[in-house]
Amino acid sequence: MGVPPTRPADRAPARPPGVPPTRPADRALARPRRRLLAALAALAALLAVGAGVLVDLATPAPRPADAPADAFSAERAYQNVKVIAARPHVAGSAANDQVREHVVGVLRGLGLETEVQDTVAPEAGQLSGAAGGATLARVRNVVARLPGTDPTGRVFLVAHYDSVQSGPGGNDDAAGTSTILEVARALAAGPRPRNDVVLVLTDAEEACLCGAAGFAADHPLAADGGVVLNLEARGSTGPVIMFETSRNNAKLVEAFGRAAPHPVGTSFAVEIYRALPNDTDFTAFLDHRFVGLNSAYIDGGAVYHTPLDVPAAMNRGSLQMHGDNALGLAREFGRTDLRDLRSGHDDTYFPVPGRLVHYPGWLTLPLALAALVAVGALSWLLRRRGRATAGRLAAGVGLTLVPIVAAPLGAGLLWTAITTIRPGYAELLDPYRPVWYRLAVVALAAAILFAWYALTRRRFGPAALAFGGLFWLALFGVLLAVLVPGGAYLTTLPALAGALAGLAALATRRDGPWPVVAVTLAGAVAVVILLPTVVLLFPALGMGMGGVAALFAVLLGLAALPVVDLLHPQAGGQRGLVALRARRLGPLPAGAAALAAVVLAGVGLAVDRFDAAHPVPTHLMYALDAGTGKAQWLSHEEDPQPWTDGYVDGTVSVADDFPGLGDAELRAGPAQAASLPAPKLDTLSDTRSGDQRVLRVRVLPQRPVRLLSLHVDTSTAEVRSATVAGRDVPVKAREGRWGFGVVFHAPPPEGVEVTLTLVPKAGQVNLRAMDASDGLGGLPGFRARPADVGVVGSHSSEMLAVARTYPL
Repeated sequence: MGVPPTRPADRAPARPPGVPPTRPADRALARPRRRLLAALAALAALLAVGAGVLVDLATPAPRPADAPADAFSAERAYQNVKVIAARPHVAGSAANDQVREHVVGVLRGLGLETEVQDTVAPEAGQLSGAAGGATLARVRNVVARLPGTDPTGRVFLVAHYDSVQSGPGGNDDAAGTSTILEVARALAAGPRPRNDVVLVLTDAEEACLCGAAGFAADHPLAADGGVVLNLEARGSTGPVIMFETSRNNAKLVEAFGRAAPHPVGTSFAVEIYRALPNDTDFTAFLDHRFVGLNSAYIDGGAVYHTPLDVPAAMNRGSLQMHGDNALGLAREFGRTDLRDLRSGHDDTYFPVPGRLVHYPGWLTLPLALAALVAVGALSWLLRRRGRATAGRLAAGVGLTLVPIVAAPLGAGLLWTAITTIRPGYAELLDPYRPVWYRLAVVALAAAILFAWYALTRRRFGPAALAFGGLFWLALFGVLLAVLVPGGAYLTTLPALAGALAGLAALATRRDGPWPVVAVTLAGAVAVVILLPTVVLLFPALGMGMGGVAALFAVLLGLAALPVVDLLHPQAGGQRGLVALRARRLGPLPAGAAALAAVVLAGVGLAVDRFDAAHPVPTHLMYALDAGTGKAQWLSHEEDPQPWTDGYVDGTVSVADDFPGLGDAELRAGPAQAASLPAPKLDTLSDTRSGDQRVLRVRVLPQRPVRLLSLHVDTSTAEVRSATVAGRDVPVKAREGRWGFGVVFHAPPPEGVEVTLTLVPKAGQVNLRAMDASDGLGGLPGFRARPADVGVVGSHSSEMLAVARTYPL
């Protein structure tokens, strides 16, 4: 019987002199004799490591109410959650007054020095009211102090006790406030700390971060700075993540890893958060040169800022994790010399089962370059040992880009298809039951990776493709080390481990056990480092950006490619029935993963339906010009839900009529004018000096409202300076007619005094006053929401605004 002709894919590649020819069967890093057994053992090892990672990210069991007095009990803290989040309590409301009285009573009942800081404060950060003008609020912060025995500084535990107008804030931030109350009880029950511990429950965080800004800038206890531990929530469940630090954080991170019982945090999260336009109370403290850590749990984001954020929605395991970490850190910093907590650098850090790994940030670039060198050494040895040619290695590098690009694109297309079927998801931070969709994205990423591998493996060889994956991991590590140093470990360490494993595999007998052991260990490193990132990215970014998690899932798969290869038949060299069976079995993993993606997405659509308990979110506002009698419904929904669509029918800009709402284009529709008064504008004084006119006015609400705004028509006057409630505010020109404005949250019943120094451009100056309250129920033409229609988690949901222009 004749020998069949050699196919091009099986021809021996060009090789260096003295190097034996490479058989297709030898183009892998490991070729165990008992391939199935080795594959099962390696896969079981990686699954065990992955299970350990997931268990480490799980929340602890909540401690009961009869837990020891010096321990944190989620059940004890939850009793305060129920009181604080009994109903919405926006800053300035009577409900918020009641919450504040409760918090003060608890702290004084513990014997702590407690006061209420009542002041007017400007906004912190760049988000809260910038669209409408300079932003301030009347705030009433609750401040308590546990004096230290020999203070070297102060430790500040911070959370906000106000809620958004659209929900009671069971998680955001009754969780943080109740955690601090329970931590205070545990600290008071034990020995006194060395350092002062100051508890700061801030007001008007949701409006403008004004409470924290007022405390950090003006309170005597804040004058010398200190260490801030800010407690937040942006969901209802999941592990508590330490997601932000002050700069030069090495000593803080070391203390966090040592003292937090559940140290979940990554330097990658810190880098991303610093780059995004996000703010919490922590921002205000950073602006005043405090150091510290910011923590929150973030999963279950569908209830965030909505009426569904009730105490019952809270995962008490997340509350327990918050409390365990806060108490551990309060005690750690309570006994530490606080005079030198700044270091000269940031640390790189990430969780591994049971602990937090951290190393100096200055090692980031050397490690990334070492990984790149190790991958280069692997390419040389692969060619030297005849496992691949330069051409195949280059092809492996180029081809590996396919899954790296295709997986995020595929995840985006999958979510587009899902939101086309269920458009209500567009207004949700995350679906109510997101797990099925997250698994579908991971399965899709696996399907793309497996399909790519099945199509390219036989022709180019497992070693060349494994090298391609390690090359991109190492290159990404160098790029991240330069651009986003805190995230470089994500690809540097798997690349370095994979390259070292490849070198070890090539240095040992190819059909022995050690190559399998080496590549399995490298795969375990990738699982430990990249699996938490995949898991945490989903709630952090939401399903709309699930492609980012898909990218890291593919990077994990590429790092573990030599283990994936063990699941396939040998890399070639077989003929006849054996080769036919190998070609038929090759697509099975990809097909199974693709089927799983479809099934999981289908299950998600089946189980995550909108109903009374999980309503479709909608956004609606009402705006009335009391001067003209014109009213309109407004919505920020780009593609309005059917209920909202009954109110709005076009797109308008509200910048001219309601500058206090910003300059965004909104969907709008005509509304019946309600009999509601605009805020009153009283002229207290009107003087002239040269070309300047000084107007002192009082903006007086005529009904209970949560904010007031006043804008100047800059076509009638140029604003030189402004003072609001005794505070100077920056004068920044805005585009449009109303070029200068101020927004004041939680105004007192007696109104807000504003002094404007103007250079008139016309005979009269036009001022536009607006106020806003919450609730649409009593308006003419408003129809009650059906049971399965809910409220978007927005600061303007259910807003009722009334404005009027006053010529002076």
